[in-house]
Amino acid sequence: MLQFPLVVTTQVDLVLVLVSLLALWTRLSNLSYPNAVVFDEVYYGQFVSLYMKRVFFIDDSGPPLGHTILALGAYLGGFDGNFVWNRIGAEYPSSLSVWSLRFLPALCGALCVPLVYLLTLELKFSHLSALGASALLLLDNSLIVQSRFMLLESLLIFFVLLAFFSYLRFHNSSHSCFRYCWLLLSGAACAAAVGVKYMGVFSYLLLVGVASLHTWHLIGDQAVSHRSVCVQCVCRIVCLLVVPVLLYVFWFYIHLTLLDRSGPHDQLMSPAFQASLEGGLSRITRGQPLEVAYGSQVTLRSSVSQPIPCWLHSHKANYPIRYENGRGSSHQQQVTCYPFKDVNNWWIIKDPDRQELVVGNPPRPVRHGDVIQLVHGMTSRFLNSHDVAAPMSPHSQEVTGYIDFNVSMAAQNLWRVNIPHREAESESWKTILSEVRFVHVNTSAVLKLSGVSLPDWGFRQLEVVGEKLFQAHSSSLGWTVEEHRYGTSQEQREREAELHSPTHIDVERKISFWAKFLELQWKMLTVKQEDSEHKYSSSPLEWVTMETSIAYWLHSSTNAQIHLIGNPVSWGVAILSLLAYQLLAAIYLVRRRRGFKDISDGVWAQFVCVGFVCVGGWVVNLVPFLLMEKTLFLYHYLPALSYLHLLSPVLLEHAHTHLLSKTTHRRALCVCAWIVLSSVFLSYRTFCPLTYGTPELSANQLQALKWRDSWGILYRCR
Repeated sequence: MLQFPLVVTTQVDLVLVLVSLLALWTRLSNLSYPNAVVFDEVYYGQFVSLYMKRVFFIDDSGPPLGHTILALGAYLGGFDGNFVWNRIGAEYPSSLSVWSLRFLPALCGALCVPLVYLLTLELKFSHLSALGASALLLLDNSLIVQSRFMLLESLLIFFVLLAFFSYLRFHNSSHSCFRYCWLLLSGAACAAAVGVKYMGVFSYLLLVGVASLHTWHLIGDQAVSHRSVCVQCVCRIVCLLVVPVLLYVFWFYIHLTLLDRSGPHDQLMSPAFQASLEGGLSRITRGQPLEVAYGSQVTLRSSVSQPIPCWLHSHKANYPIRYENGRGSSHQQQVTCYPFKDVNNWWIIKDPDRQELVVGNPPRPVRHGDVIQLVHGMTSRFLNSHDVAAPMSPHSQEVTGYIDFNVSMAAQNLWRVNIPHREAESESWKTILSEVRFVHVNTSAVLKLSGVSLPDWGFRQLEVVGEKLFQAHSSSLGWTVEEHRYGTSQEQREREAELHSPTHIDVERKISFWAKFLELQWKMLTVKQEDSEHKYSSSPLEWVTMETSIAYWLHSSTNAQIHLIGNPVSWGVAILSLLAYQLLAAIYLVRRRRGFKDISDGVWAQFVCVGFVCVGGWVVNLVPFLLMEKTLFLYHYLPALSYLHLLSPVLLEHAHTHLLSKTTHRRALCVCAWIVLSSVFLSYRTFCPLTYGTPELSANQLQALKWRDSWGILYRCR
């Protein structure tokens, strides 16, 4: 029975509250300054505008969740997408809420500070070490700069830290049902980290590795019942493997549901994908006949023509009698792949046993295995191939529009329709939905886009060849009907007029979410934009040694500016801590191998866990960049750096507690730690004008801040 008065007792960690408030102040204060586009806001802002207009786009740098979060902030601020993100430094209009654009990244950056505090406690270190770790993160100028603008790194760091904190809270909690909520949160945070940037995959794999080791120890614990082991293993698999995958797919579901309008990146996608978007190709293909029939007029798009689409094409120009290298050709009409919409892209599907080039009533659909002829709509030449070397790919057969020159070169213009991904042997050839191969009946060669550009005589169009099936890569052989109409004109002149004015028959066509998801995922992983050198690009080794900086913003008429520069003291301490941990770990391992146990098994397990989380986190977030051939920037190092800020204070506590036995040595270590922390604060204050862009400094003051000659600090001499 209830007894009154009801009393609620709670404990509040005032240090945690303090560091949280300081983090919010350093990240959120005067967030709208500068009221101008800052560095990569010019890049991400374009995607935010497309989100506001629900226009489809694809960003090869990562999954869509980060863009969705940025767009959410813009939406809450009433942004309508009507701003041209064309240059860094462009002034935002007064009607645009700059604060809302930058709020969510800044909030996530601020929450990283208390998360590091809590994560240190979950690693079983003291509140003093937790305060030190949070202070290093709090006073890092580069993390502050990256958090205060419409960028993604603060989101990635937040979700990664949340994932590790939640998992360790689960691991350290007593056996109760509620602890699995932490495990579920960890899995969700992992999915979010991967959904923001693909680099989150490496932190996710590290967490799964740590969880696997813990699970392996659980399986070997004889004190735990078989039933409990099975239940716990299943829960870990569901929360850390199944849930992240489902949520990752869910991010794409949101992305594709919101962005249902045609946009500038449509050409990267298949015709079926494009036709599912409102506007664009769907306006062209709406109401097209679904089944390709004898007499159909079609355009054929190569399935491998990425990122630039191209269509099977011919024109009134012949291959040269002899090529530059002296090889001869058939001198027949050129067949190419042309990357633009053109009337010469139209072909007619003909029945070899009939002369008609019109669709009958009822239409006779073309099915898998049928033998057809392809007639070029504007020139009436038959698609042909023969045992003559292709112009640019001499190992392959030439493909031509057949011309009878009376030189004993018979026409070989029969092609067998092959639908590889058919559901039935008699499946009909469908517009947009079917990817087909054309197998040459006489030689068994397959029609293929080689991708090589022809010389000037071929108008720099792409070469089309016939290649033996066993030599060709399967993904390079497919063709898809994109535009389609039922032909009604038998005479050439009437047919040419018909090719310019398509007719439509209403047929509803849809593509499933899973098909769109798989295609979009594949394009994100395989389609890469050309990387170009950037004035602020750098290498991973330059990040570690602080050889580089990035000018994010410069006032148009004064010396006010914002730079991505780390806190030199805290960055130096981070690298020294990394080296010290590696040296200490090597000494421990050798001595334990020889039978000397300098620390207890429990402390050793704690030391190893710190290595997995902190050193392992640094490694998995840095080493992949050493293997990448892409333009890299200093901000790519920030997730790795966050792990090292966590390492420094816990390593000091380990040394204070387990390595130093004399009181004087411990006091000396404490004094050194406070000196270092004070230096970190002074360094933070020194570089604040370059972190917040205010106050404006004179040229001499800016020159004094240029601690390294490689830093690109700019100033105007007056």
